[in-house]
Amino acid sequence: MTWNVFVVGYDDLGKELLPKLRHVEDYHFHGLLPLDEVVHAANYDFDQLVADARRELEGFSGVVDAIVGYWDFPTSALLPVLRENLGLPGPSLEAVLKCEHKYWSRLEQSRAIPDCVPPFQAVDPFDDNAVDSIKIDYPFWIKPVKAHSSHLGFLIENAAQLESVLPTIRKGIGSFGKPLNQVMKYLDLPDDIAPITGNQCIAEGIISAGWQCTLEGFVQNGDVQVTGMIDTVRDESHRSVLLRYEYPSALPDDVQQRIIDYARRVMTRIGYDNAPFNIEFYHDQENDKLWLLEINSRLSRSHAAIFQLVDGASHFQVMVDLGIGITPRMPRGEGRYPLAAKQMLRVFEDGIVRRVPSEAEIERVRQAFPGTIFHLNVREGMRLSELFHQDSYSYELGVLFVGAENRDDLEERIEQCRDMLTFDIEPLSDS
Repeated sequence: MTWNVFVVGYDDLGKELLPKLRHVEDYHFHGLLPLDEVVHAANYDFDQLVADARRELEGFSGVVDAIVGYWDFPTSALLPVLRENLGLPGPSLEAVLKCEHKYWSRLEQSRAIPDCVPPFQAVDPFDDNAVDSIKIDYPFWIKPVKAHSSHLGFLIENAAQLESVLPTIRKGIGSFGKPLNQVMKYLDLPDDIAPITGNQCIAEGIISAGWQCTLEGFVQNGDVQVTGMIDTVRDESHRSVLLRYEYPSALPDDVQQRIIDYARRVMTRIGYDNAPFNIEFYHDQENDKLWLLEINSRLSRSHAAIFQLVDGASHFQVMVDLGIGITPRMPRGEGRYPLAAKQMLRVFEDGIVRRVPSEAEIERVRQAFPGTIFHLNVREGMRLSELFHQDSYSYELGVLFVGAENRDDLEERIEQCRDMLTFDIEPLSDS
């Protein structure tokens, strides 16, 4: 039997990794909605996305066996709406929003695992008294209740700094706020959530000290399982900026087990079922304390290729099998390398891209380090600030997925690849 699997925003990474799944002969993959509509749009119209997707599905002559996706919002919210219409397995929209709406998620987390949650509150950036409404202590992070990649996220150390970033937040918050408001209309919201619209923010205490990791897992029929644990390496000068993911995690086994126990408690509380998820944690090593950073109602696309390098298949395997309704057939430790990383190639100043790595340079990297994947995010002639969904402090030129025998070799290999891939960025002051 061959299952028809529809992939929302089917991109080059999906086309590269999905055909490498185990039992690939069991699947027939179809793209659903253009990538630009669900990822690169400046503003999303959620209701239009639903209508467009339903039209595509209704035009398919065969049986739709699964609808999956690995992109953040709005894809994450689109999936439960489309699946419910066709009676396909997956979490409810309410459970998804309890992960995706940052304020609602913090409320649920505080009820399930309160010792892992920092102080937090909702903040209306359009309120003239927004600064005076702050009840938690400075410093804190402020971010929209729905965004990703640290978009419009700022470290706030005092009232004047908060006042200075509010105009920027007000200007940009609608790109996610408008579609989130559309999504929220699909539900009968609790009284403590209904007033917290997509045009509001969450302020929360600083928890960025310590070792950051991500638990990739899934729930099937109420049973929470672990796919793997990934470490996050951040820039020391800008703690909100990601430099690299490494798999598998080097955290001690007992700490990993505590993380798993917390994850099971919170996902059970949320009622999330029959889909993958990931949860980001910090381990404060000095105090041996765990903090929950955020929950995502999807697997991380960023981790897919490093699972391929270590385990022999990307964790898209979990996503697809759950979407069909079968037990995930994910291999373990059957890849080319015992350790792998996704390295983000970043710069911290805006500028004009004058040169990107050539195809010959990229091919030399692939030949030198088998299994390596390089994805370019920029093109010659573009201004870096034109990139979509960047954090507030840096610009991601491209990403590198690479494996190695140990961490020392991994870091050396990353530097070799960086030297082999030549960028030329002209500073704005010189343009």
